[in-house]
Amino acid sequence: QVQLVESGGGLVLPGGSLRLSCAASGSAFRLYAMAWYRQAPGKQRDLVARITSGGSTNYADSVKDRFTISRDNAKNTVYLQMNSLKPEDTAVYYCKADLFRNTYWGQGTQVTVSS
Repeated sequence: QVQLVESGGGLVLPGGSLRLSCAASGSAFRLYAMAWYRQAPGKQRDLVARITSGGSTNYADSVKDRFTISRDNAKNTVYLQMNSLKPEDTAVYYCKADLFRNTYWGQGTQVTVSS
């Protein structure tokens, strides 16, 4: 069983920045594909960004050139740097880990972009 703990959410002004972190338990973190998803009220949970075990990344079109996903295998942590935040980025952000047929989710962290 893998435990994922997100942190770094909060309230930010439009145009501001936040960095989310997701710390994973266990010793196999380097093998996981990691991803960030988000879910706004009344909407489905959507992929924001993904990073493979080899470091390849992909992003939702809505966040390209604004968000950056990265990982530090020595710290068992994946990050999401979010810049130029917009009100439509407001959502609960979830971390996900995939390894073979196993999928694990964190509990989520709220990001609110508002003036």
